[in-house]
Amino acid sequence: MTDDRSRRGSSPAGGGRPAGRRRSTARPATPAGRGAADARQGRRRTRRPARTATAQGRSPLVTGRAALLGVLVLLLALTLAGPVRSFVAGRQALAELAAENQALSLRQQQLTEQLDRQSDPAYVVQQARARLNFVLPGDRVVVVADGTVVEGEAPAQTPGVADDAEQPPWYEGLLESVATADG
Repeated sequence: MTDDRSRRGSSPAGGGRPAGRRRSTARPATPAGRGAADARQGRRRTRRPARTATAQGRSPLVTGRAALLGVLVLLLALTLAGPVRSFVAGRQALAELAAENQALSLRQQQLTEQLDRQSDPAYVVQQARARLNFVLPGDRVVVVADGTVVEGEAPAQTPGVADDAEQPPWYEGLLESVATADG
């Protein structure tokens, strides 16, 4: 084979090589070089199958690449476990705080409505009558017990209708209690 430079038209003397030396036409020892030389000459070379574990009759259970990949996946899972757990805990805390916020907003709304009602004078009068049994002047008070009358008991009397003559004055009751205590 001839030199590439000589094919292009350059002289061996001007190419920087000594004139007496020529490139050897021997094929290179590398397989890539052989294939390239064979392709230049127009010949095809058949490849010999590589010797693998399956060609020898037994297959490996786990290859080195698979073991390395498994270790890397395990390492990645362990690395991401902490941040994922923190993320899930943070989302749960946010959900709890959102529910608490909604409950507090509802309670605030109820208290605001109650405050508005209590600022109304008619509501204050109605609550005083219902809870404290207050009456306005001129109102008639009717007290109903449970509605049943027990035999031998006097019926309940209204507060303003009792006879003042039957009860002794307060000072007589006081003197009587002191005399009883004195013996």
